[in-house]
Amino acid sequence: MTHPEYILTLSCLDQRGIVHRVSGLLADSGCNIIDSAQFGDAQSKLFFMRVHFAAEDGAFSEAQLRERFTQVGAGLQMDWALHDARAKPRLMILVSKIGHCLNDLLFRYKSGLLPVEITAIVSNHPDFYQLAASYNIPFHHLPLATGASMQAKRAQEQRIIDIAQENKVDLLVLARYMQILSPEMCDALKGRAINIHHSFLPSFKGAKPYYQAHDRGVKLIGATAHFVTGDLDEGPIIEQGVERVDHAMGPDTLTAIGRDVECVVLARAVKWFVEHRILLNGHKTVIFN
Repeated sequence: MTHPEYILTLSCLDQRGIVHRVSGLLADSGCNIIDSAQFGDAQSKLFFMRVHFAAEDGAFSEAQLRERFTQVGAGLQMDWALHDARAKPRLMILVSKIGHCLNDLLFRYKSGLLPVEITAIVSNHPDFYQLAASYNIPFHHLPLATGASMQAKRAQEQRIIDIAQENKVDLLVLARYMQILSPEMCDALKGRAINIHHSFLPSFKGAKPYYQAHDRGVKLIGATAHFVTGDLDEGPIIEQGVERVDHAMGPDTLTAIGRDVECVVLARAVKWFVEHRILLNGHKTVIFN
């Protein structure tokens, strides 16, 4: 017999007895802890915890477990969430004309390496409609002309939000979606939108950053996955990766290496999100690997 499994995530002011109260509640509710991780941040004075457990004796339903956690959470002024460990979070991917991250995510999804349901792919260009069709995933082409008015941009963004709501999306992944989101859209997606960009190249903005990096003779290139915020490319960092390069490598080689790093970093960030391993700590993140 397979027992229902859940993942509890929580944060609150650090104080004595948190682990005891949580583990005691689980034991009293007929649950067995499968794995647990916790962290106390000396700077923010916050405590973070992730517990994966099984409801073994079936004495309490999910609704009853939530009610019991609500009582404990209120006493500790706790921000907590309870997730069904076997439920696959629903994703929507945004992409423009560069498809390496999209292709990588689709492969991981199809091969079972990424436990998600990809409900839709949205793009401001039509390039990847055939790729989406090969995976039987709805493709939404929402064009946005260069120099489009703010009204047109807001209308396009509202359509993206509408599609996400219609598909009950848990996470939006910006897989090289080359549009700057408005502050209003960033606020609407707070904590549930992840972006990937070339980090360790902070001086090289705009088109062809790897070509600019080659001209400057960089020795490290990399990528950063982060939550989307109104501050461009400055959201809480989830994962980063780097690769060494040298003078013998041309700009095309740097670009290829950089794209490989972007794929790996973004895939890790998405996997950690859907496994409920990421907790926000102000402008930073706590990652329970």
